[in-house]
Amino acid sequence: MRRDSRLSGVLHVLLHMAEDDTPKTSEALARAMCTNPVVVRRIMAGLREQGLVSSEKGHGGGWRIACDLNKVTLRDIYEALGQPEVLAMGNRTDMPGCLVEQAVNAALGKAFDEAETLLLRRFGEVTLAMLSADFNARFKGQRDKFNLEKAHDD
Repeated sequence: MRRDSRLSGVLHVLLHMAEDDTPKTSEALARAMCTNPVVVRRIMAGLREQGLVSSEKGHGGGWRIACDLNKVTLRDIYEALGQPEVLAMGNRTDMPGCLVEQAVNAALGKAFDEAETLLLRRFGEVTLAMLSADFNARFKGQRDKFNLEKAHDD
């Protein structure tokens, strides 16, 4: 089963965008997310609807951060993406009348719900500013070497 990596990819490009105030094209963001520019435009349009990014059309246009990194959490981004499934596992539902399946699903369902609640709570505790600070600590003194347009070239 392929995992949904949109949250990770979007956080990645948002941090790149936060480090450089120039507009970023869908093509440049697509290279950073290893996806198609059409996918990026669809995702970024959803973020724009939530006021997280803005866009400018035409030559020199592109996407920009439009939010306060100190106020936006991972949960805000997760919700702007449409709240994708956070767990890859789920209950089996082939035999709903089977008492064994019911017992297993009750136990697993409770554990899955608790894990999701804990994860989403943690998402609400981490801001984009915190991720940016971590990035800056990791790449102190290497700023000129780290550029969205060049960092993801093959």
